[in-house]
Amino acid sequence: MNSDLERLIALQQIDSAADAARRRLAEGPDREKALDARLDGARQRVAAAKEQLTQNQHARRDLEKEVAVHQGRLSKFRDQLMAVKTNVEYQAMQKEMTFAQGEVKTIEDKVLERMLEADELTAIVKRAEAELAAEQKAVDADRRAMQAEQTELQATIDRITGERVAVVGALDKQVLATFEQVSRKRNGVAVAEARDGICTICHVRLRPQIFNTVMRNDAILQCDSCNRILYFVPKAGVQGSGTQNSELRT
Repeated sequence: MNSDLERLIALQQIDSAADAARRRLAEGPDREKALDARLDGARQRVAAAKEQLTQNQHARRDLEKEVAVHQGRLSKFRDQLMAVKTNVEYQAMQKEMTFAQGEVKTIEDKVLERMLEADELTAIVKRAEAELAAEQKAVDADRRAMQAEQTELQATIDRITGERVAVVGALDKQVLATFEQVSRKRNGVAVAEARDGICTICHVRLRPQIFNTVMRNDAILQCDSCNRILYFVPKAGVQGSGTQNSELRT
């Protein structure tokens, strides 16, 4: 294989790997926000459950105050009942007492409903708090993993940056200029495998004489359609080449 072509393939692999690492690193802030959002969601669920429980408690206290008011009226009626002098007054007083007793019963039933609801809400609060604790642990673990990944990605970038300098230094300047020009125009992918007479990135069929020349891998040739620099992988290496080429972005 032409030595410059071989270096170009290596350079493309280096650039693609570096670009992928940089893009992954650039996702860091958004990934941090996503982790924070997970915790915020769990915290909000706890806060909402606690707010429901607080409202239940307030409603229950209001009902208990109403019960106290009606019980006070009943006590007053009982005291007044001893002082009535006519049957009509007695019946009227009994009617008031019956009404008050009915109100007390109705409100006490509502108090009981609130008490049962409070038990359910307390369980919901405990469940939400447990989920928050579990989410906190999961987010902490994800954050540690992300930080480790970012450290590794930066180390990879530093390593392959050094490798790139060595490869670039050995390349013919005109060949390098062609590579960099195509790379700028083609989203960082300046090299493509030619397979079965087709450029595997732009998928345009090559002219037969061009493909025949590319198959020899002894010259720097470009695709007529996308201008990417072409290379050919012999049949014995097609499987490996396919994996390699899948790393290049279109």
